[in-house]
Amino acid sequence: MSAKYDSKRTKTDVLIEEGTFNPTPEKVLDPKFRGSEFFDPHDAVQVKYEMLRRVSIDKVSVTEASDEYGVSRPTYYQAKVNFSMAGIAGLVPTKPGPRGPHKIDDKVVAFLQAHLAPGEPVRARELAKLLRQELDIELHPRSIERVLKKSGR
Repeated sequence: MSAKYDSKRTKTDVLIEEGTFNPTPEKVLDPKFRGSEFFDPHDAVQVKYEMLRRVSIDKVSVTEASDEYGVSRPTYYQAKVNFSMAGIAGLVPTKPGPRGPHKIDDKVVAFLQAHLAPGEPVRARELAKLLRQELDIELHPRSIERVLKKSGR
């Protein structure tokens, strides 16, 4: 049986694995999240959904709701945008950090391709040195190999 469906795993294990574990459940002050089998302050998606519901249905202020659910007002507004764009799936936290290479633009790719010798293997370390010297850009040789492979070389 796969580990994903192992009956010995706890809900907390699943929440952590799926990236939806709320690390600060003690900040959730809504009484329905205390002593309930259904409302779980460790479930970040459920907490955000209930916070949005409190504002839209119960007409609680954004400040009051964000305080009650232990998040900042910007977090509330981001959750609202994410929910309106993607529904409940929009409330699932995303991984932080860049979504792609931020140093490699068209200029860098053109520079790299211009310095390739036809019929010769890619010499990524030499290209990295050239990038550093001529464009003052630090790029790992493996990143250079990946971008050249992606661009067809």
